[in-house]
Order: sequence, then C-alpha cells, then structure tokens
Amino acid sequence: MAPDKYSATWVSHSSISDFLKCPKAYFLRNVYKDPRTGHKMTIASPPLALGQAVHEVIESLASLPAGERLKVSLVKKLDPVWLKVTGKKGGFKTRSEEMIYRQRANQMLINLQEDPGPVERPAIKIKSDMNLPKRRFGTYNRL
Repeated sequence: MAPDKYSATWVSHSSISDFLKCPKAYFLRNVYKDPRTGHKMTIASPPLALGQAVHEVIESLASLPAGERLKVSLVKKLDPVWLKVTGKKGGFKTRSEEMIYRQRANQMLINLQEDPGPVERPAIKIKSDMNLPKRRFGTYNRL
C-alpha cells in the first residue's frame, strides 16, 4: 500500500529557517503550546494584526452564496473584527500606528471589493482529514 501523502509532516519554509537559525526559537514558535490553554503563543505585532483582521473578513465570505458576498461593504465588516486586534492586543505602540494599519486594511478590502476575482465565484468546501498546519502564508515543504 502506498503511503498517504496527506499524513506526512508538513513544515513551512519559515519554520525550517527558524530551526536552522536557532532550534530553541523553532521550538518556541512552532511546537510549544501554553499548558493552560493548549494554544501556541504568538507575540502580537501590527502586521500580524492586519493580516488576521483582513483574513477573517475574507474568510467570512466563503459561507455566503457567491451573489451575496459583496452586497455589504467589506470595510463595514472589518469594524467588529478590528476590535479583536485594537490597541495593545494587536501590538500597536501608538494610536497613530494603529490608524496606519487600519487604513491599509481598509484599502486592501476596498481593492478586493472593486476587483473581487475568484471571490465572486462559488466556493467549494472540501471535507478532509488532511493533517496540514493551520497557517495561511508561506510554502509548505514535505519532510
């Protein structure tokens, strides 16, 4: 029987780079989980907050019928999502720094609204037991 390619261990390029630079840093960023919550620990940063908020808005569209996705302004959908990353929770040092990132998020969503590309097409949800890490960026290398 051929090995199941989906049960392989998948490692991102950045994870491999972390390990090569410092195995302890790799462990803390990619393996260690808080014993109380079972969650990986991440240091909040403005770019991370921006990406988290924009992705949450975009991912919410997949549950809507294709024709309904862009009827409500994506910038309006950002308002409640941004509350999760505002201030120190998002790693912002000043209010002005936060406003710069908020404007970038707004512009990203405006760009998507004006040129939706595949967002306009029906989404196909694949039910799978694939053991892939929950990462959104980077390439994955099979080990």
